[in-house]
Amino acid sequence: MQWTDEAIVLSVKSHGETAAVVELWTRAHGRHLGLVHGGRSRRLRPLLQPGNHVDATWKARLSDQLGHVSIEMRRAFAAETLDDASALAALSTMTALTHLLPERDPHPNLYEITLFVLGFLNDATVWPPLLVRWELALLDELGFGLDLSQCAATGSNDRLIYVSPRTGRAVSASAGEPYRDKLLALPQFLTRDRGGHVSNSDIGLGFALTGHFLEHRVLLPRNQTLPESRARLLAHLSAWSPG
Repeated sequence: MQWTDEAIVLSVKSHGETAAVVELWTRAHGRHLGLVHGGRSRRLRPLLQPGNHVDATWKARLSDQLGHVSIEMRRAFAAETLDDASALAALSTMTALTHLLPERDPHPNLYEITLFVLGFLNDATVWPPLLVRWELALLDELGFGLDLSQCAATGSNDRLIYVSPRTGRAVSASAGEPYRDKLLALPQFLTRDRGGHVSNSDIGLGFALTGHFLEHRVLLPRNQTLPESRARLLAHLSAWSPG
């Protein structure tokens, strides 16, 4: 069997003296492992960095085998973030959370969104709110999407400022007031009325919202925790400014 596809490098592990096992997230074939001959060489190490956008050709005798893969660079996102600790933490968070997707199950819409966000990691005034939306898209792909379109109690879409931590549905200011201490905050840049200034506080609330559902709906049932890179990311973003 053989296929060629574009991919994002997720992780790399040494194999033997010179080879490496690379985990790729491909557009049409989902997460895939493959053995790269000479993957530890000086020539290939820069290609096999998590976050890089590559072209990959995978070959195996049977579909369920590890297979061998050859790699060619499209864009070295990893190298582009090396001098920016917050962008590097963002890239590491995205590659770590992408492991939550089922193996060999394509998610082309999320793949496109991921490339879009990676393309803005060199612009710190843009990517933090994009990354919050990326985590929302990931939750949706995993089957735990939030409904932020209308109030769960009234059906209206006026002044949506809360989210139920139990249902993941938006709640309006009036309906949520008696329960405000038990509800999650909904930053306005995630609503239909999004627009205008996105503050540091908004970004923090956005990541608190997505983090709650990633942790309680996805990770805890698997006995997993949020990646350490995400905690580093939030620490870097505590002083974020949209410019």
